[in-house]
Amino acid sequence: MFGLFKKKNPVDVLQQKYKKLQEEAFKLSKSDRMKADLKYAEAEEVMKEIEALSQA
Repeated sequence: MFGLFKKKNPVDVLQQKYKKLQEEAFKLSKSDRMKADLKYAEAEEVMKEIEALSQA
């Protein structure tokens, strides 16, 4: 309750986004490989952002 309006850490937000993209890519890999590859690439870009924020 007290953390309801607490601002989230940007790294945590990006990690959640990365996890969501990985799950979507996995689901797409069963039906459309090209779309799955695009999702994996998008997830890798998010991971690069996470690494850049972690080093800063």
